[in-house]
Amino acid sequence: MIYAGILAGGTGSRMGNVPLPKQFLELDGKPIIIHTIEKFLLTKEFDKIFIATPQKWTLHTKDILNKFNLDDSRLEVIQGGSDRNETIMSIIENIEKNKTITDDDVIITHDAVRPFLTRRIINENINAVLENKAVDTVIPAIDTIITSKNGKDIESIPLRNEMYQGQTPQSFNIKSLKYNYNKLSESNKKLLTDACKIMVVSNQKVKLVVGELYNIKITTPYDLKVANSIIKGGIADD
Repeated sequence: MIYAGILAGGTGSRMGNVPLPKQFLELDGKPIIIHTIEKFLLTKEFDKIFIATPQKWTLHTKDILNKFNLDDSRLEVIQGGSDRNETIMSIIENIEKNKTITDDDVIITHDAVRPFLTRRIINENINAVLENKAVDTVIPAIDTIITSKNGKDIESIPLRNEMYQGQTPQSFNIKSLKYNYNKLSESNKKLLTDACKIMVVSNQKVKLVVGELYNIKITTPYDLKVANSIIKGGIADD
């Protein structure tokens, strides 16, 4: 089975004084999350599409699905966890309520506030994760990357041609991700906020899928302005 998990747990603290979490803010006349969900609905390979939100926003999410006539039987709104990885685990728990996870079951996870992913990116994630335990979507780093532990002095400058910027989707063999997550100590569960990093520290190979520069994460007012420009310019037409 091929599952999708749309992660909509953010509260939008970096968006400033706004009345709604960022995923519900409007972009070209409809909430950001609706743009994202519509991209997933175009992919017929998904057997189930979970939308994980904070508990207080689950009813609102269901309401906007109705408002925009998204009544696909594959969609299910559930309560997420306290952080990204707990939200993914919450989706997996919901899967297990109705079906036993098999060795072949996979999940494609994606930020609700990245509405410009393409069907090409989704399909390449699906194809790659069916052959591997984990997949990350990345783009080559454009700027030179600096590392600094104290935030004041340069510690190192890695080779730029070896640096990539992470995006989503991130895709996983469900059994493998759950097993490696459950092996972590409680302190490491808090530290390792990126699911792909869990696989890396567990010595699991993570395959790369090339993303798109415009597959941006909308987290600030500036990002929202950029997103509106992308839509008006037709840059991300798929």
